[in-house]
Amino acid sequence: MKRYLISITIVLAVLLTAWAVFGQEAGKETPAGAGARVRRPADANRPTGPFEGLSAEERAKMREKFSQMSEEEKEKFRTQMRERPEARRPLLGREEQLKIVAAVEEQIAKLKAVIVAQIGPEDWAKFRDIAAEEKTKLREKLTKAFEERRTIIEAIEQQIAKLKGERQRMEDQQRLIGELQAIRDSAVQEKAVGTAKHIEQLIERRRKEFEGRLPALPERPERPPKPEGAERSDAGKKAPEFTLNSFDGKKVMLSDYKGKIVVLEWFNFECPYDMGHYGQKKTMVELANKYKDKNVTWLAVNSTSHITVEGNKQFAAQHKLPYPILDDRAGVVGHMYGAQTTPHIFIINSRGNIAYDGAIDNAPLGKTSAGETYINYVDKALAELTEGKAVTTANTKPYGCTVKYPR
Repeated sequence: MKRYLISITIVLAVLLTAWAVFGQEAGKETPAGAGARVRRPADANRPTGPFEGLSAEERAKMREKFSQMSEEEKEKFRTQMRERPEARRPLLGREEQLKIVAAVEEQIAKLKAVIVAQIGPEDWAKFRDIAAEEKTKLREKLTKAFEERRTIIEAIEQQIAKLKGERQRMEDQQRLIGELQAIRDSAVQEKAVGTAKHIEQLIERRRKEFEGRLPALPERPERPPKPEGAERSDAGKKAPEFTLNSFDGKKVMLSDYKGKIVVLEWFNFECPYDMGHYGQKKTMVELANKYKDKNVTWLAVNSTSHITVEGNKQFAAQHKLPYPILDDRAGVVGHMYGAQTTPHIFIINSRGNIAYDGAIDNAPLGKTSAGETYINYVDKALAELTEGKAVTTANTKPYGCTVKYPR
């Protein structure tokens, strides 16, 4: 009973936090730039939100009417309130916007310089005829240019996100959903069925709101089609060697698993996409257990810069992970592999080459596109590799939260 009450208390605390995060604009003052509107200071005795400007009698009638609404009508009413002009995040002032535009222009100039200096078709035409040492230098030049290009594009995206004004709100939403999911799992373990069901409803509502705000991930360039059963040209490239410590203090080297199939899962327990695979579905744990006796090793890698050691240890214990979580908070290994999202999966075959690079499946947040059959790409690739076959789908577009590398 005591543990049940603790769960209820935690839920209330999270909901109060969520109210503070998503409703805090009511008392803030907008910068007074050109075109910006200055709001009145918040007053504890002055009603805000849907009751702002109403008399006490009118507010009482509004509350009574709201209490008599069906859940569908209440949700429609909440949506209308959120879409009011005064409920939206205020625009930045002119000076702030001009500073951001100047920063974007500066990054675009850098990007242009990188593209102009990049390797051209004439360099690749000579590639087969040059010495091994020169090939290595050419590869290093290409890798450096790619990293510079990716860093610049990320900086541009961050500046544009500031103009949109939604980035911080979306990150807050991600954290809230992750916290609610963790509480829901705790309630299930304690057999608090009513509490768990209520939290599931909250999670679903937040996810719907969150999905509507998600920016589209940049499209990967289209590759020419490959014959059935063939790997893409870079799918067989050598997996970069690395050494990391797990969050429980053990040293892990990729070379320790020579001759084995290794799955690298980029992971962040604050991300709702990841939590969807560690909540009810248990996708990662079930796959790791399914193939553990078939020469397959599963390793989770956390490149989230702000995460704590204790947080990872608690998550591993709570979910009884049969594999370690590796500490890549510096982001070195994540950049080596080009990990973009959580989750992002790389499968290394027994010869040490990357056999698969992409998403865990085709169902972000547990949902496939209309009329699309569910496919677990990693399960399919592991089944083929353990049977001595070539991976038929060697590359897919990863989905999830962006990897929170150090700036």
